[in-house]
Amino acid sequence: MKLRAVVAATALAIVGTVVGMVAGPAWAQAHAERYAAQCAACHGPQGTSTQALTPHLGGQPSFYAITQLFLFREGRRNDHPLAPAMAAVAKGMSDADLRGFSEVIATLPAPAAADRGLRDDARFARGQALAGKHHCTGCHGTDLAGGKQVPRVSGQREDYLLLALQGFRSGKRLGYTNAMGEALAGLSPEDLADLAHHMAHHGSPAGR
Repeated sequence: MKLRAVVAATALAIVGTVVGMVAGPAWAQAHAERYAAQCAACHGPQGTSTQALTPHLGGQPSFYAITQLFLFREGRRNDHPLAPAMAAVAKGMSDADLRGFSEVIATLPAPAAADRGLRDDARFARGQALAGKHHCTGCHGTDLAGGKQVPRVSGQREDYLLLALQGFRSGKRLGYTNAMGEALAGLSPEDLADLAHHMAHHGSPAGR
């Protein structure tokens, strides 16, 4: 079985096993407190990051979050300059911890349009055309909000989106399938930048 399939299957197994555990208010509160202590400094108390290359977590589906935490725990996310720090945080997490943190993340609000900076309408339009041509909405949804194992990209940090797109195109970043690499094949660095700009400002008012 290919590594991508193993990763997805293992994450599903974690969800299936832990979901049967008793997850009452005390359990949820404990993980919310751990998020505040371990995650909020970089990702923001409400999941909106103010640090370069550090993704917003607000609005992300719990299954996507648990899969990424699993990848960090297993040392499979080596595409980000801060991957060693994330791997160190996730290394000691149990499967129940992965589930607990992913559930906390799923309750955080999506980033507000006011946190996205100024939209460049020309770049936004070019990115929108690329998103349509390369069928981004087929997986991420017409609102780019994702769902299940697919991340929300609407309103995500632009610098993080660009890094992720570059990683998928080069093959450095692991995906569930080859879909991302295939979708991005042939795009220029400028195309990737415009696509990241469109996603980051999706739902934002017109700019300049």
